[in-house]
Amino acid sequence: MLQFLGMLAAIALTAICWGMYGPTLHLGREAMHSPLRPFVCVGLAYFVIAVLIPLVLLARGGERGGWSTKGVVWSLLAGAAGAAGALGVILALTFGGQPIYVMPLVFGGAPVVNTLLTAAMSRSFDQLKAPFLAGLILVITGAVTVLVFKPQMQPHAALPTPERFVEVLLSVAMAIFCWGAYGPVLHRGQAAMAGSRLRPLICIGAAYFLIAVLVPLMLLVPLEDRGTWDISGGVWSLGAGTLGAIGALGTILAFTCGGKPFTVMPVVFGLAPVINTLTTLWLFHTRATDMSPFFLAGMLIVAVGAATVLVFGPRGHSSLATVAPQAEV
Repeated sequence: MLQFLGMLAAIALTAICWGMYGPTLHLGREAMHSPLRPFVCVGLAYFVIAVLIPLVLLARGGERGGWSTKGVVWSLLAGAAGAAGALGVILALTFGGQPIYVMPLVFGGAPVVNTLLTAAMSRSFDQLKAPFLAGLILVITGAVTVLVFKPQMQPHAALPTPERFVEVLLSVAMAIFCWGAYGPVLHRGQAAMAGSRLRPLICIGAAYFLIAVLVPLMLLVPLEDRGTWDISGGVWSLGAGTLGAIGALGTILAFTCGGKPFTVMPVVFGLAPVINTLTTLWLFHTRATDMSPFFLAGMLIVAVGAATVLVFGPRGHSSLATVAPQAEV
């Protein structure tokens, strides 16, 4: 029971951090008038929170597990998937996509990819029972409803041109696949390092640092970024990166407590949009009377779906706390 409560606390930590990530990064983007420059600050924050600090803690000893080539590769891939997914969202918005449909597509599609990829990697399609699938559908439906019917801070902009719309869809597809792959890939990397918590986080931070810093810097000229570096924007963006890195640690802790990508990631993807919206409403002082009944219903659907996923999710074979260093998911 204590382990299950620990998993719930870790899931809540991830959902809160990743839910607050978007609004915080938005303030950084507004201050810098750029979609890419804040992402560079995110990468720098990941380097400090997810690389330097864990290295210091690791040097002090007491951490379970050990380094392994397989674990490093899978964990680096997880970090690359997380960063590439965030970059996909940024590119979709840069190409003219609007959050009103970009974010519902991403948060609706990522749990599906997560479930299918987890089942394929663990050869456990037979564990996908009807109650779990029903809960997954509820989580996706609730998250999409929350995002579609959340109070709008500004009028909708015009749709992008057909050529740009293709670029938007490709960027959204990139985000869906990458964020959907994040959980099962990270789980396998952590299992290959015998349930270590800090080592996978270091790999995630290293991959995120490379992709979130080098790639945006290379895209500034091709995408004709006209933003400026700004202290206020840098602080907000560093804060967003800190939230992202802590959320990554929360995911690792959830797996350490026996959670599986089948259950952990859909619940996170369902709760994060709710936290995202509530944080945005608080930052912009939106009145409760501005909330649509459909928005409130969406939050309730997410809660019911998340509870169903947690209760009926596939249990797998063994927890990360007991697997051997080279065990497979």
